Amino acid sequence: MELKTNIHALRGEIAVPGDKSISHRAVMFGALANGTTRITNFLTGEDCLSTIDCFRKMGVTITQNGNEVIVEGKGIEGLKEPTHILNVGNSGTTTRLLLGILAACPFHACLIGDDSIAKRPMDRVTKPLKQMGAHIDGREEGRYTPLAIRGGQLQPITYHSPVASAQVKSAILLAGLHAEGTTTVIEPHQSRDHTERMLRAFGADVRVDGLSVSVTGRQTLQAIDIEVPGDISSAAFFLVAGAIVPNSEITLKHVGINPTRTGIIDVLIEMGADISIEHVRNEDSEPVADITVRTSTLKATHIGGDIIPRLIDEIPIIALLATQAEGTTIITDASELKVKETDRIATVVSELRKLGADIEATEDGMIIHGKTPLYAENTVVDSYGDHRIGMMLAIAACITKGSVTLQHPEAIAVSYPTFFDHLRMLQS
Repeated sequence: MELKTNIHALRGEIAVPGDKSISHRAVMFGALANGTTRITNFLTGEDCLSTIDCFRKMGVTITQNGNEVIVEGKGIEGLKEPTHILNVGNSGTTTRLLLGILAACPFHACLIGDDSIAKRPMDRVTKPLKQMGAHIDGREEGRYTPLAIRGGQLQPITYHSPVASAQVKSAILLAGLHAEGTTTVIEPHQSRDHTERMLRAFGADVRVDGLSVSVTGRQTLQAIDIEVPGDISSAAFFLVAGAIVPNSEITLKHVGINPTRTGIIDVLIEMGADISIEHVRNEDSEPVADITVRTSTLKATHIGGDIIPRLIDEIPIIALLATQAEGTTIITDASELKVKETDRIATVVSELRKLGADIEATEDGMIIHGKTPLYAENTVVDSYGDHRIGMMLAIAACITKGSVTLQHPEAIAVSYPTFFDHLRMLQS
């Protein structure tokens, strides 16, 4: 796909698609609840559709009309043994959270995904679930898919997670809903808290004490109506675009600003971005707002420590932002990037270098020297099947002089099916 380069302005107002993390959980929790859950502004990307498909195969009636989804809950004990393999596609969230749910189901299930999922470590979830009593097997003793799981009687645990991961935390808490007693997860840093917020909205008792989160087993969930806020991880690409493309002003409507996800906003402000947040309100336990960003004069910064879990998915686009900032930006403590859809440290560095960026990889992050003009001479860049790399490169092309072709642009549909439509709207 040939990308449009050297854009002179991006101006207008858009509403980014629904939050991917929240859309996944809304379907899952709705399936486990008693009653009918109605979801609006659901993300219709491929990952979330994989979640719907898996739960349909376990006997849950789910109807979809565009971005409205209705889930007829089966109750926390109501899932049925699937007659077919559960295909999670490219979705790590589907895989890990579903394992937590299946850990207590008294039947056998098999999970498989695409080539990217087959390379992503699942033992960070399967190990604690085995400690609770689930029977899980797969490649390298359950480290990689395909995975076979037979649930059963679970015992509560207190788990000190070695990584700050909302997927790990969520999988254990979902298993803990079925265990006799209290299950606790303690993280090294706080990860996204969508699971805790949504479980409460569904009526569950969830206790948070600093970095510790606990649930008591044998609780029931009650169906609710959910409006999914816009995904800040998707908004991040246009927040950066508005800051680095000349003569730009972009307003993003109804964006989720959950404090565990707003690291991208903190970094933009720290680097000097002209950004404003308006109409802040709470909807369905999640805060939302309208965000406006304008072309900005940027300065370098250091990104590391506690903020990393709050912006781990935004680091590819932050790396592009840093190429347009005066000074040297250093990103550390982000080795988690190596086990995403691609090794995002290596991929970001290799693809931005093709466009003239002065960027180098480190063991746990990268170093970016700016301000650097980007240029291309019939350059071919590649998403390598990673949606966030693909979107980052499309935004990079906006400030690149020359010709840029993106391979595997279809990967972007995983989280943002209308991405290129919105990019064209802002150019008109």
